[in-house]
Amino acid sequence: MSDRFHQPESSSASDRRRVFIPAPASAPGRSGTDRAAAPPRPGRAPTPPPPRRPEPRSRNRPGGPPPSAPPRRDRTDGPWFRRVRWRRVVAVVAVLLVVGLVGGVLYARSIFNGIERVEVSESLTSSSHGTNYLIVGSDSRENVSAEGDAGFNGSEAPGGQRADTIMLLHLEGGAAQMLSIPRDLYVPIAGTDGSQKINAAYNGGPTQLVDTVTESLGIPIDRYMEVDFVSFAGLVDGLGGITVDFPLPARDEHSGLWVPQTGMVELNGEQALAYVRSRHFEQMQPSGEWVEDPRADIGRMERQRTFLTIVIAKLSETRNPLSLASAASDMSTGLRIDDEMSFTDAIRLGWGMRGKTPEALDLTPALSDERNNSGAVLILDEDAAAPILDEVR
Repeated sequence: MSDRFHQPESSSASDRRRVFIPAPASAPGRSGTDRAAAPPRPGRAPTPPPPRRPEPRSRNRPGGPPPSAPPRRDRTDGPWFRRVRWRRVVAVVAVLLVVGLVGGVLYARSIFNGIERVEVSESLTSSSHGTNYLIVGSDSRENVSAEGDAGFNGSEAPGGQRADTIMLLHLEGGAAQMLSIPRDLYVPIAGTDGSQKINAAYNGGPTQLVDTVTESLGIPIDRYMEVDFVSFAGLVDGLGGITVDFPLPARDEHSGLWVPQTGMVELNGEQALAYVRSRHFEQMQPSGEWVEDPRADIGRMERQRTFLTIVIAKLSETRNPLSLASAASDMSTGLRIDDEMSFTDAIRLGWGMRGKTPEALDLTPALSDERNNSGAVLILDEDAAAPILDEVR
């Protein structure tokens, strides 16, 4: 018996178990002597891959974004405010702001151009430091013709025109100072050989008043402004009234002032004028007796300064353009300015007073009461007044 593992049986051509397997074709580049490749193993045919699902296409055009990307919204979808582009909103707002600014400037310029001018340019001088504005409150009655008008007083209506209030506003380096010049101050009158009360210089016209202030007090005047009492009333009413502190009940039967309450009292235009013009100011004492202010014109000067300080402060605090426009319109009807003041000068004045309360410069310690041919007058001690006047010279 032979070992079948070491010596296989020989087969003949007639053997049925014999299977002919043809040799595979030679691979390119390989010689016929190379070893034939092994035949593939019989088995099932490979399963074809499943058909791919067609990709969804955009509703608007073929080849749109893949399914993972959100579909593009149509511009007509959603509420209207989402369809407005923010750039258009910004552009519209910018145009409105520019139109409003230009319109406001043009309106302010039209008011300014309507203000009456006073020919005093030849008397105006430039101060060595800062800017001096001579502000005159005229006691004119030409606009007061009937009872009910602010400033009307049938028992006391002097004719002519007088400088009832004379003040100097000094602006320098962001600071403001205000000096009251008593109308009974006895000084040499410019253009004459004599001396009188300083308000008498106004009878010769604004030019003579400016020259008198410059020559007698040594104060250079850069700008001149004049306002009558009706304008004062219009300004106060345009601002919605002013608030003044009254420690005691007050009255003045000559000016029409009547304040029965104490503390912070709101005054309208007519009441404010009565307060400013009061020369016979009386206060009710705790005993119930009415006592007149013995300082007369000095006390009146202090009340005028208080009044203007409050008005200027309220003007500088006003942010409502409509209120400012109303105040400017009311004031311009009785305002007179020098013939050299420009619109830029007016804006500079308003900007310089913005947020400022003027410091009060008081000449009272340098004044003394006397009587002469002009009546009761105030005499200025020049040496004592020099430190005060040097602030604005």
